[in-house]
Amino acid sequence: MNSPTLGLRVASILFGLAALGQLLRVLTRLHIMIGTCYVQRRWSLVAFVILAALCVWMWRLACQLQESKTEPPKS
Repeated sequence: MNSPTLGLRVASILFGLAALGQLLRVLTRLHIMIGTCYVQRRWSLVAFVILAALCVWMWRLACQLQESKTEPPKS
C-alpha cells in the first residue's frame, strides 16, 4: 500500500470514528454546554451526515487510487 492510499484510509477511519461519536451523542441524548450555551443535538446529526459522507468519500478515493496503481497500463 502506498503512502497516499494509506493516508486516505487513515483519514477515512478517523472521519468514521468521529461520525460514530456524533451519532452516539444523539442516541444517548448527551447534553453538551459550551460556556453558557447549550449545543442542540440536531447539530450532531448534521455533523454525523457530513463526517459519514467524508468517510465514504475518502475510502472510495483510496480504493480508486489503489486500483489505478495495480492495473496494467493500457496500450
